[in-house]
Amino acid sequence: MGGSKSDHSKPHVVCIPLPVQSHIKAMLKFARLLHHKGFHITFVNTEFNHKRFLKSLGPDSLDGSPDFHFETIPDGLQNSDEDTAQDHILLGDSIRNKLLAPFLDLITKLNNSTNNPSVSRVVSDGFMSFTLTAAEETRIPTVLFFSFSASSIMGYMQFPILVQKGLAPLKDESWLTNGFLDQMIDWVPGFKSIRLRDLPNNFITTNPNDIHWNFCLQAIERVREASAIILHTFDALESHVLEAFSSSMLVYAIAPLQLLLNQLPEDDPSKHTRYSLWKEETECLKWLNSKAPNSVLYMNFGSIVNLTPKHLVEFGWGLVNSQLPFLWVIRPDLVVGESAILPPEFVANTKDRGLVSRWCPQEEVLNHPSVGGFLTHSGWNSTIESVAAGVPMLCWPLFGDQQTNCYYTCNEWGIGMEMSSDVKRDEVERLVKEFMEGEKGEKMRHKAMEWKKHAEEATAPNGSSSKNLDDLVNQVLL
Repeated sequence: MGGSKSDHSKPHVVCIPLPVQSHIKAMLKFARLLHHKGFHITFVNTEFNHKRFLKSLGPDSLDGSPDFHFETIPDGLQNSDEDTAQDHILLGDSIRNKLLAPFLDLITKLNNSTNNPSVSRVVSDGFMSFTLTAAEETRIPTVLFFSFSASSIMGYMQFPILVQKGLAPLKDESWLTNGFLDQMIDWVPGFKSIRLRDLPNNFITTNPNDIHWNFCLQAIERVREASAIILHTFDALESHVLEAFSSSMLVYAIAPLQLLLNQLPEDDPSKHTRYSLWKEETECLKWLNSKAPNSVLYMNFGSIVNLTPKHLVEFGWGLVNSQLPFLWVIRPDLVVGESAILPPEFVANTKDRGLVSRWCPQEEVLNHPSVGGFLTHSGWNSTIESVAAGVPMLCWPLFGDQQTNCYYTCNEWGIGMEMSSDVKRDEVERLVKEFMEGEKGEKMRHKAMEWKKHAEEATAPNGSSSKNLDDLVNQVLL
């Protein structure tokens, strides 16, 4: 899959993301930055995701260049439909038990090839902990890259402590309803006092063998084995937590990645990469051109969240009743087990002011002057893209790190409002109106523009993220 022979004097970094859209996107951006800094890059996708990229971006999209090429390893799962996200529980199990051998084979193949320099470093997604086992066997230093916030990773770092304290996994179902999750905890480094429920919620299970819980626990227990940690955040955004990390680990905060890529010269091929496993529909950008500044609510629940048919309809009627313009991304597999079909009355009621898209170029949408707010599941890619674009968020977090991101967005950064997980059309209508037209929303838009400015400062040539990237390259990767 690589191009012709490459320069053998270059240091060779193998980048391997967790095989889901948001992690691949962040890792690919990071790999592009390293490539620009003079590294030979091998980027590793699963065979399944490689096929999806070729389908969404075109047959030549992954041809690469002599010193940036793509390789694949099998994910150990039965082949499924290529236009849907894979079952993340099965995927998690496969990552833990089946990926080490093919990854080691790939490293051997790369090291025996005359087409590229031998591998000098691995940059692995922080949740792909088998790469640390590979590092022991190959003696190739491995850096962990978390496409997450510092706060949520600090939250995950508490999982072994929750076990010691007898707080996780939950003893029984009653702990979900008796206020147990609302208790305040004040022992997390770099955090002010928060509720237990504001930590990443993978620990909220009564089953000690829960695959997701064990997947996270196992990955987090091994973090300190890495030669360094990269977090997709910037110093000003999470200074207290980053400080708490730096006392015991080598941590580099480098974000927002897109703003760093924007600094590259126009003729650098890395500047114009696409990152989507779904085909992006760009018509929505033309549609946005016809709308007033800050008037449109953008809605997208990311690449793996699923809605029930009831939630879809409640969101839909909330939008109808709000009477406000919106752009709503409804990907083909958004609704569990059936196609996401809104009632005909919804379509009739919103045809002039609403647009539904299957998938869109999110960063271009967020940076469009017509977009005034983002209704999001609070995944970290979406959150940091929103911060970089200066757009406030209406947060509907469901699992993983989303709860922590939502807590910080609303309470620490002042650029979000939280929506209850049990969606009701009246609440959707009320919150959307307040968010898009009310005083509270106006305040958040101002605050969001301040954070945008901080993000731009961090990624300017002498900013903290630019310096951290240079330090990482010179102190760790070279």
